[in-house]
Amino acid sequence: MNDSNERRIAVYTGSFDPITLGHLHIIDRASRLFDTLVIGIGINADKRSLFSPEQRRELVRMVTGDLPNVRVEFFEGLAVDFVRSLGSRLMVRGIRPLTDIAGEFTMMMANRQLDAEIETVFLMADERFAHVSSSLLKQIAGVSKDDEQLAKFVPREIIAPLREQMQC
Repeated sequence: MNDSNERRIAVYTGSFDPITLGHLHIIDRASRLFDTLVIGIGINADKRSLFSPEQRRELVRMVTGDLPNVRVEFFEGLAVDFVRSLGSRLMVRGIRPLTDIAGEFTMMMANRQLDAEIETVFLMADERFAHVSSSLLKQIAGVSKDDEQLAKFVPREIIAPLREQMQC
């Protein structure tokens, strides 16, 4: 597969709107498996995001700054094209039991049709984060004034920007 001198670059794509503890756990684990991990923040003009792409990049950088082999970039269009543009053939996907498996499997098969050279590596979410999603935490942030409750879902550094963005 790889020449022994070739660095293994993996790519983890998503909206990260905002980054959650589940995302961060996948990032931490993947960063230990590959020489370089690129976090690809997808830009979809048709999707209404809570944070701008620039804000999402800064929040991801803030909570991954202690991981020297992780970098954060934007991409538009197909994830497989982004992966290929980085000279990688590895996509990392985090999956939560039951809720993500069918959708992620379908996406992997579509990606394989688009580029058979790109492999998808699935990392199962830790049971502590299996229920965490960006949409769930937005709901909780909208009704809970307790930062300790939010800290169960997002890195503490994200709480103030999240509250400010949601104005709650």
